[in-house]
Amino acid sequence: QVRLVESGGGLVQPGGSLRLSCAVSGSIRSIITMAWYRQAPGKQRELVAAIGSGGSSSYVDSVKGRFTISRDNAKNTVYLQMDGLKPEDTAVYYCRVNLRNNWGNLIDSWGQGTQVTVSS
Repeated sequence: QVRLVESGGGLVQPGGSLRLSCAVSGSIRSIITMAWYRQAPGKQRELVAAIGSGGSSSYVDSVKGRFTISRDNAKNTVYLQMDGLKPEDTAVYYCRVNLRNNWGNLIDSWGQGTQVTVSS
């Protein structure tokens, strides 16, 4: 069993910053990919940023230069530092991980989501 716990969402003014965290616990042998998705009302869920086990990262064009994804492998935690927030960043943000559990099975798991609202 794998559990993802997200934190760090909230209400922030345009231009402000937030840092999201997602801690992974349970049966973990190795975490392969960690990623953040978001879903705004009436829109499809989209990939915001992802980071591989070696630290390579990728971003959707709309957040490049403003968001930074990072991971702490010792803590099984992924972060999303969001700077220069805009109203269009308002969404529920979800953490997603691909990992191998202690039995060697490949697991794809999602967090419960955390609300980010950018408004004055």
